[in-house]
Amino acid sequence: MIVAVPREAASNERRVALVPETVARFVKAGNTVRIERGAGTAAAYPDELYAAAGAQMAESTAQLAGDADVVVTVGRPSEAVLAAMKPGAAVVGFFNPLGDPAYVETLAQRGLTALAMEMIPRITRAQSMDALSSQSNIAGYKAVLLAASALPKFFPMLTTAAGTIPPAKVLVLGAGVAGLQAIATARRLGAVVSGYDVRAAVREQVQSLGANFLEFDLGADAEGSGGYAKELTPEQQERQRTWMVEQIGANDVVITTALVPGRRAPVLVSEAAIAAMKPGSVIVDLAAESGGNSALTKADEIVISPNGVQIIGTTNLAGSMPYHASMLYSRNVFALLTPMVVDGAFVVDMNDEVVRGACIARDGKALVGGNKS
Repeated sequence: MIVAVPREAASNERRVALVPETVARFVKAGNTVRIERGAGTAAAYPDELYAAAGAQMAESTAQLAGDADVVVTVGRPSEAVLAAMKPGAAVVGFFNPLGDPAYVETLAQRGLTALAMEMIPRITRAQSMDALSSQSNIAGYKAVLLAASALPKFFPMLTTAAGTIPPAKVLVLGAGVAGLQAIATARRLGAVVSGYDVRAAVREQVQSLGANFLEFDLGADAEGSGGYAKELTPEQQERQRTWMVEQIGANDVVITTALVPGRRAPVLVSEAAIAAMKPGSVIVDLAAESGGNSALTKADEIVISPNGVQIIGTTNLAGSMPYHASMLYSRNVFALLTPMVVDGAFVVDMNDEVVRGACIARDGKALVGGNKS
């Protein structure tokens, strides 16, 4: 099997799909790995490390992807890479298939097999392949660091000769992987932390990290499939937002992580809630790329509200820590692809639950929401 790794097409993407550690494992298993020169430089993986791991360094897109069986990326590959790929080859990465089905049609029309990392089912067997979790973990951690840097207060309680400084109060909305990591990190920094999620099942996880779990009766559990929260009704959303005003206003930092796959992110932090916060308070919105959980969020901007609250909408936080983000993503890719290599050939077995869930295009057909048999 020939695996190709191009430089990422997005200008703000510093991650790389495979790191030298994983390249060496692919090569040891009898596969050929080609890396476009400079692909890992922004993530602190220079070409020399790839060459030492056994990779072939490609000088051009045609040389890289022309006869590749699998092209692995973090985000969507460039048009030049797609054009160079042979029909029947596979492409692996984050493709946002639920949010942009037209892109899936494009991949299908080119005769490519596409495996979307965000569509890997969240089952026990696929935990090592779960790139959404590995990258969300990093985003949750980095969100707290951004908040601590922006907040004009200490996070921990300090007892000094000049008196005692109380700890910052942090509220994390959404207790998925990113939210739980944010809670754990804020606790490590000494803040008083509360967590909230519409899924009652995560209460024990929040409390196990030393945080207080906020209780609010929505009238029904909002646990969706695959470990996600399902979209609330308009009435539930309005009740939630009204209750949130008081809760949010009592905190110095609010970190929001709520996402619904394929939909606009729910607005949890209303303008009234922002107005209830003290001047200098901080909101870090991890859903900024999907519209934002805050009413004032703007993607990749820091908005200052009329009452002096900072709303940080930085996107791709995982990409801001590219060394370890790439390492974890690379391991996810290796765990996904290794079982798909049979006698040196790349085999797409649609009877496999993981492959069937991740495959969004095959044999000229778009498979998102369609028949995957």
